Amino acid sequence: MAWLALLFLALLIVVAVVIGLTFKLVGLVLYLFIAGLVGWLADAIVPGELPFGWLGAIAAGLLGSLLGTLIIGPWGPSIFGIHVVPALLGAIILAFVADLIYKQAAPTDTR
Repeated sequence: MAWLALLFLALLIVVAVVIGLTFKLVGLVLYLFIAGLVGWLADAIVPGELPFGWLGAIAAGLLGSLLGTLIIGPWGPSIFGIHVVPALLGAIILAFVADLIYKQAAPTDTR
């Protein structure tokens, strides 16, 4: 009978680990989704385009969140761990800088 209790306990531990990993994975997906939305919004505000499409938007949202939080701190509403106002500010700065660098690196036609 003790082996049945141990088996039940092991099954409970496995279920708890699977549920915990699922919640962490869903949290990560939602975090990246919000970062992508912030990056897309910054790309829509700044003239020009972010390189690499939606991956560039996610990167701008993630790095913009870090940069904006360093500049003005964790201010404003937080959605899935991303403070929206600093993230948008940082993503706009990054999109502007990326646009400047991209325009300078683009080959010019001198014909």
